[in-house]
Amino acid sequence: MTIKEAQEQVDAWIKSVGVRYFSELTNMAILTEEVGEVARIIARRYGEQSFKPGEEQSDLSDELCDVFWVLLCLANQTGVDLTAAFEKNIEKKTNRDKTRHINNPKLTKHG
Repeated sequence: MTIKEAQEQVDAWIKSVGVRYFSELTNMAILTEEVGEVARIIARRYGEQSFKPGEEQSDLSDELCDVFWVLLCLANQTGVDLTAAFEKNIEKKTNRDKTRHINNPKLTKHG
């Protein structure tokens, strides 16, 4: 599936099952909430915090998809073509960072 197809699929779902999009402001709040859920899992699975009983089965892939879903909603609502935006963003990062990371001793040191 392409990003464009994902945007179209979310739009079709919203219009057929979801009734309508939440407002952009509501979706921004939901996005923040979903990112917090991803952060909670990462902090416990890869960081120093531990899961509470019953939380061990938290599904990182599902939470990441929730973030992606709301991001697609916001892109649809604001008229952003994420495919074009992604391509432009990759070009920006490549031009800006073409020597920055390879010359960073923090990234090239081993051990």
